[in-house]
Amino acid sequence: MEKQNILVVDDTPENIDVLKGILKDDYGIRAATNGQLALKIIEHHRPDLVLLDVMMPEMDGYEVCRRLKSNPKTADIPVIFVTAKTETEDEQTGFDVGAIDYITKPVNPALVRARVRNHLELADQHRACRRRVRERTCELEESQRTAIYMLGEAGHYNDTDTGVHIWRMAAYAAALARAAQWPVEQAALLELAAPMHDTGKIGIPDNILKAPRKLTPEEWTIMQTHTEIGHRILSKSNTELFQLAATVALSHHERWDGSGYPHGLAGEEIPEAARIVAIADVFDALTMRRPYKEPWPVEKALETLQQDAGSHFDPRLVERFLGIMDEILEIKADWDRKEQAQR
Repeated sequence: MEKQNILVVDDTPENIDVLKGILKDDYGIRAATNGQLALKIIEHHRPDLVLLDVMMPEMDGYEVCRRLKSNPKTADIPVIFVTAKTETEDEQTGFDVGAIDYITKPVNPALVRARVRNHLELADQHRACRRRVRERTCELEESQRTAIYMLGEAGHYNDTDTGVHIWRMAAYAAALARAAQWPVEQAALLELAAPMHDTGKIGIPDNILKAPRKLTPEEWTIMQTHTEIGHRILSKSNTELFQLAATVALSHHERWDGSGYPHGLAGEEIPEAARIVAIADVFDALTMRRPYKEPWPVEKALETLQQDAGSHFDPRLVERFLGIMDEILEIKADWDRKEQAQR
C-alpha cells in the first residue's frame, strides 16, 4: 500500500528532524524551512497533510494556511499547527485561518502519531463522501435529463425524429440565450427546459394531431390549447427548471406583433425564454428532414427568420441568432452526425 505524504514546515531543522523521526516509518515525508518554499512544494507535490510551524520569518504559518485555504486546489489539504505558541488566542487564530488541529511544542510522539493518523482517516472519509456525492449528483442529473427527454418525447409522440430534434433545438436555444447575454447557468437551464415546450400535446386528441389535412377552426382552437395544457403540467413543480419550462410551454407560440396564442402577447410582454425557443424551434424545423419534406437550405431558413423578424420573431434576437451562425452550424453538424449514427 502506497504511503501517504506529509509536508513538515518549520524554520528550525532540528524540529523537522524530530517530526521526521516520529513519522518516517509510516509516511512519506517532505520538508520546507519557510512558507514560500512550502507553497512551492505543495504546488508540485500535493501532500495528504501539512504539519505547520507558526513563527517563521517573512511569512508566518498563519499566512501559509490562509493561502492554502483560499486556493480551491489546496483548500481541502488538512493543516495541523505544531508550535511553541501556547496562548488560547494563538490556538483560536490557528482554527480561524483553517487549521484542523493545534499541537504545542515540545511534542509528544504518541500524540503526534495519533492526531496525524486520525486526521488522515477523516480526510479519506471526507474525500470518499464527496466522491459519492458527485456520483449521486451525476445519477440525479442523468435521471433528470431522462425525465426531460421523456416529457419532450411525449409531446412529439407521433413524430419520427423527436430525440435529435428536441436536443438540437435546445442547443440552439442555449446558444442564442448566451448571445443575448444570459448568464451561462441560466442558458444551461433553458437548454434543459426547451425540450419540454410541446409537452401539452399529450392532451390533444390523435385525430387532430394526426389529421392529414388542414384543421377546421374548431380543431385549431383545440390544438392551441396544448400550450396551456403543457403549462399546467409543468408548473406543478416549484423548481426553477420546471417553472421555466412551464413559461416556455405557455408562450412559445406568441408572436412579436401580438397575433400569436394563447394570450395574444406582443413584443417584450412575451417572456424572453419563449421568444428564444420560438426562433430555435422554427429554424430547426425548417432545416431538418421530415418524412414529408426535405430539409431547407440554411440560407433559405435564415431568409425566413429575417422576413418574419418584427412580426413573428423578436428582431433583436433574430439579429443575435444570425451573429452566432458559426456556432449554430457547428451544433447542427454535430447533431446531424448523431442522427446519422442512429439510423
